[in-house]
Amino acid sequence: MELIEKALAKARAQQEATQGNATSAAEAKPAPDVSAPGLASDADSQVPTSRLPGSTSVPDAPLDGIRYVKTKVELAKQSHWIENRLVAANANDQTADIFRILRTKVLLPMRENGWQTVAIVGATPGVGKTTIASNLALSIALDSNQSVLLVDADLRRPKVADYFGIKVEHGLAEYLASKADLGDLLVNPGVERLVVLPSRGSAQNSTELLSSRRMQELLPELRNRYASRIVIFDLPPLLATGDALAFLHNFDCALLVVENGRNTAEELQEARRLMQGTNFLGWVLNKGDAGSGSAYYHYGATG
Repeated sequence: MELIEKALAKARAQQEATQGNATSAAEAKPAPDVSAPGLASDADSQVPTSRLPGSTSVPDAPLDGIRYVKTKVELAKQSHWIENRLVAANANDQTADIFRILRTKVLLPMRENGWQTVAIVGATPGVGKTTIASNLALSIALDSNQSVLLVDADLRRPKVADYFGIKVEHGLAEYLASKADLGDLLVNPGVERLVVLPSRGSAQNSTELLSSRRMQELLPELRNRYASRIVIFDLPPLLATGDALAFLHNFDCALLVVENGRNTAEELQEARRLMQGTNFLGWVLNKGDAGSGSAYYHYGATG
């Protein structure tokens, strides 16, 4: 996990360095023009700093070295990431190569079509959609031409914050219920160009919150704030609740996560039927070997 170690060490150094001048930096920046209430800028200052170790992107990329001043920075232990299979930032992990391939497969059609939002869904619970969404976000963040916002929109069973080791006092549900300002919820987990919008607890009125006017106002703001941003939404399972179905039409495109041996052909056919009208990027096969603790992922596109 050498890459993660370096990234976290760098983030700690930047956090300490910016604590002393955070106030002056915030005052010097003009207030953002926002359409959604309570939204603050997440990439507070794009000051050139050293590139994230392991990045192979063009050295002069404009997003190389975002410094977070207003956005909260939370750093988890690297062992916590390993336990939750967040491996995309580890250059020496074979699985990270698979997520680099997935990143290319996802970004190519998104760039060609000018898409910025992608939904990650599963047919049923427990297929690993949060693992895929989180690793995809990490992998895209390593491309210094892109910034990434990972949104945990699974309001009934949110897991993104737990995977990244983020402590959440208020989440997306509280914002949608007008109980929290969105700017206070955004978190940088110690990797440049990646911001997380977490959720917490279990919202029993999740369908109403996701289809609310406040959510409809929030979506274009998240999509349009930065031209370089990719917004990844971790959505609830399609066949478990009505949440994803009521929300899926808002996104530019979607990926379907499947676990080998768990999902039936009937479940996958029904999931694809429900996704009609959505730009379908393809499916990701997630298969874990319980005996060895290893996992592999496979991407497939539909023709």
